[in-house]
Amino acid sequence: MIETLAEAEDNDIINAQSRFMLEGVIRMADMTAGDAMVAAPRMELLSIDAPFDELLHQVIDTAHSRFPVYEDDRENIIGILMAKDLLKLQRAPELNIRALLRPAVFVPESKGLNDLLRQFRDNRQHLAIVIDEFGRTAGLITIEDVLEEIVGEIEDEFDIEEEAGDIFGLADQTYRVSGDTSLERVSEAFGVKLNPDVLDAETHDFDTIGGLIAHEMGHVPQRGEKFSLSGLDFVVLHTRGGAVRWFKVSPTSRNKK
Repeated sequence: MIETLAEAEDNDIINAQSRFMLEGVIRMADMTAGDAMVAAPRMELLSIDAPFDELLHQVIDTAHSRFPVYEDDRENIIGILMAKDLLKLQRAPELNIRALLRPAVFVPESKGLNDLLRQFRDNRQHLAIVIDEFGRTAGLITIEDVLEEIVGEIEDEFDIEEEAGDIFGLADQTYRVSGDTSLERVSEAFGVKLNPDVLDAETHDFDTIGGLIAHEMGHVPQRGEKFSLSGLDFVVLHTRGGAVRWFKVSPTSRNKK
C-alpha cells in the first residue's frame, strides 16, 4: 500500500502532504497506545498534597493543559486536573482541589490507536493513562499524540512560528530555544562556554544545539526528556522527524536555589 501511495504521488494523483497523512493512517492501524505514549518516567504529575504555589509553578513551567494527579505514590493516580481549573483555587482558596479533579481514564498498552482515537472522540476525552499487563502505570497518551501519528506534530498556542526567532524568553523566566540554533548563538545568548572540541566542524558533523544534545545523550531525545549541559538545563518540548524542534532552557543554578 505504501508503494502504491508513492506511485500515486509520482503520477500527480495526490500531493506530498496527502501521501504523508495517508501513510500515517496506514501505519497507525498497526500501532498501540504503548507505541505513542509518553513513558511513565517522563510524565508530568501533580501531587494532591502539594501547596498551591508549587502546583502553579509546575503548570506554568510545563505549559500543559491537563495533568494527572497522584496521592502518596506516583502509581496512585486519582484524577486529572485541568490547568484552567487551578485558577479557581486562586480565586477561592477555600475550594478543595479534590473537587476540581476529573476522572482518569485508563487504557492498556495493547489498545490499538484506531480504537483509542475512536474512544477519545466518542467520550470527548483528551488524555488517558496507559497501564501495562501488571496494572502498573506505563505512561500517558493524549489525543494529540494519536493525531500526530497521522498529521505530524500539532502546534498549540504555546508554539511559535519558526521565523519568530530561535531564542526567546518565556513568562516564567525560562527560555524557548529552537533545536536548530547554532552552538555559537547559544553560547553567546546564555554566556556559557561549550566544549571547544564540539565546535570543531572538522571532527563533528553537527553545529546546532539539537545535534549537540543528541550527541551527548547518545540517542535521539524524546519529548519530556531532560539534560544538563554547560550550566544549562534542557527540557525537550517538541520533536519532529527524529530531531528536537524546541527546548525549554534555564540556568542550572536557578533550579537549585
